[in-house]
Amino acid sequence: MRTLTKDLMDSSYLCVFTGAGMDTESHLPDFRGPDGLWKNHDPRSLASTDALRDNYPLFHAFYSHRYENLKKADIHRGHQILAELEEKGLIKSIITQNISGLHQAAGSKKVIELHGSLKRFHCNRCNIEATAEDFLSQKPCICGGKLRPSLTLFGEALPQIAFRDAIEELEKADFLLILGTSLEVYPAAQLPFMFPLKLCYVGLEPVMQEKQMDYVFHTKIGDFLSALKEELDDYQD
Repeated sequence: MRTLTKDLMDSSYLCVFTGAGMDTESHLPDFRGPDGLWKNHDPRSLASTDALRDNYPLFHAFYSHRYENLKKADIHRGHQILAELEEKGLIKSIITQNISGLHQAAGSKKVIELHGSLKRFHCNRCNIEATAEDFLSQKPCICGGKLRPSLTLFGEALPQIAFRDAIEELEKADFLLILGTSLEVYPAAQLPFMFPLKLCYVGLEPVMQEKQMDYVFHTKIGDFLSALKEELDDYQD
């Protein structure tokens, strides 16, 4: 950890890349492992343009369930530490695959949401913004279109602005802290390897790309960041 701490302190532009493991510690179910109600369904088929078009009641029930889960979730110590390190100037930005908005809730300012947000809604036909209440009540848009969360579904491209912003950040970066992502969902998963960066991976489960990492820690993200913050505080003293 001491060597990692020195490398982080010596970095000129540190970015963070987060995935589902960051949010499971806030008791949000992993997208690939839904609980109870969805155990007989492939969540990838529910979170798709096909479901939105062909089976809207099931699509709506799935995302209503996820939204209600999100309302119960709260930030954990890991989210808070990232916000604190950004405030101190060590972390320059967070690139996230998560749709929860928990980084912003913890106080992080520069957050790039690669897959959009479950806290925003719009009409799939005319793109006008909608409220969560309208979506949950299955109220149609004034144009007659279907309301949906403002996030990336399977069958859709990533938001161009977010993807461009992420690339611009990584072009400036020299170190990337990768937290809780399986590195399996493309094209987001290719981002850490597009530029010559030092890489640190933190997550409970191994990933295929570990040989490309400079540091690997199989542990809870909150525990790792708490230990890292202590090391950083000691290093600065």
